[in-house]
Amino acid sequence: MSLRRMVLVGRTGAGKSTSGNTILARGAFRAAKSGSSVTKECWKKTREVAGREITLVDTPGMFDTDVPEQYLKQEISKCINMTAPGPHAIILVIQLGPFSEEERNSVEKIRALFGEEADKHTIVLFTRGDELTGTIEEYVSEVGDDLKEILSRCGGRYHVFNNKDIEDRNQVVELLEKVDAMVSANGGEFYTSDSYKEVDLMLKTKEAELRREYEKKLQEKERELESRFTEEKKKLQEKIEALTASEQEKEEKIKELERVNQRKMIEYKRYYEAKLREARLEAELTHINERKMMEIFTKLQTLQI
Repeated sequence: MSLRRMVLVGRTGAGKSTSGNTILARGAFRAAKSGSSVTKECWKKTREVAGREITLVDTPGMFDTDVPEQYLKQEISKCINMTAPGPHAIILVIQLGPFSEEERNSVEKIRALFGEEADKHTIVLFTRGDELTGTIEEYVSEVGDDLKEILSRCGGRYHVFNNKDIEDRNQVVELLEKVDAMVSANGGEFYTSDSYKEVDLMLKTKEAELRREYEKKLQEKERELESRFTEEKKKLQEKIEALTASEQEKEEKIKELERVNQRKMIEYKRYYEAKLREARLEAELTHINERKMMEIFTKLQTLQI
């Protein structure tokens, strides 16, 4: 099964979360019913779709106006972490209709974040396909110069979704086919950069640290439970020896103590094994280093938009 890491980007209200739900065929992401946004932070979901393992990252409108700097740093860090070692596809979500200056600025900031090389890994996804009066090809042929330039940068790759018809799986399969074709054109590689390489190394190091920590804690807990059990069993044996109960009743008390201890051990193993499985997710919450973040912010500031 081929693996595809994809990230949904675009301005608030463009339909990123709804499109993510259409792709995954379920309510994986919280979606607004209007042009507002309920996505306040990056989310990642993995599902099997059309014979592929799709890891989809939904992002908030990180480059909208009046976004606090600390929030922006946090979400940029999470976006890069969640798509490391790099996305196979950057899905730029744009609503059908007039392409505003605010939308153009948002696209430029997204491009500054990922870098110009990311254009080769980007496909434009138009939403509100139910409002089309003709074909999507006709619509694209009539868009303004700003949007035409964006489409040109992305190699003329685009698709359209009618998110009101989530049962139309053809539109999803066709998008994934276009993504596959784009990945093939890129030599089968995902998008990466110096930032992603550094982050991937950081995540692997952090994940390994967490695994060692949880394995150590599990071993310590096993020794602690075994020691406690031995002590409690000894006390219980001394106590029941003084009872007039039958040997069978005495054995049952020992067995019950063993069962309780076993249940505790099973629960601790379950807990730490879950922590081990989620070590990567926990590592992804680690912020990228301040130097790299300042490089990204410098790029954004040079846009003066």
